[in-house]
Amino acid sequence: MALRLLILFIALPIIELFLLIKIGGVIGFFPTIALVILTAVIGSQLVRRQGLTVLARIRESQARGEMPALPMLDGAALLLAGFMLLTPGFISDALGFVLLVPGLRQQIARRLVSKVVIMTPAGASANERYAGRGSGTSSSGRAPQSVIEGDYERKNTDTPGDENDRRD
Repeated sequence: MALRLLILFIALPIIELFLLIKIGGVIGFFPTIALVILTAVIGSQLVRRQGLTVLARIRESQARGEMPALPMLDGAALLLAGFMLLTPGFISDALGFVLLVPGLRQQIARRLVSKVVIMTPAGASANERYAGRGSGTSSSGRAPQSVIEGDYERKNTDTPGDENDRRD
């Protein structure tokens, strides 16, 4: 894993610089800079619009009493897309634009949720509820509430003036 991260943080910027230099040699310095700025501006506008849509989906899920796992992962992917689009380079721009495709983004989010299984109070796993296969609500129509049962024991510390708790 560490080797992959090392390659990612060293090799990718070198490849990005190489491509910027090569494309700059073909179309010129100023058109290359303009293209990088244009992709950042267009990408940021697309991320903003889609982000507002994802935010509305998060609010709808919360209003229904559901955990908004898929919309939250969708928003995280949008954040990553925005970061990639603002980073100068053509590879990062291409990956950022790929993450702007809603179907791909949601498919990635579903795969991530399906790999994580969380049991809910209603007994359905979280990935079933998020995929719409679990009930997600109790018979009253509200989200189920968790009750944690257990025992506790209070341990008093010796305090001045408390004669009953002193041990000789």
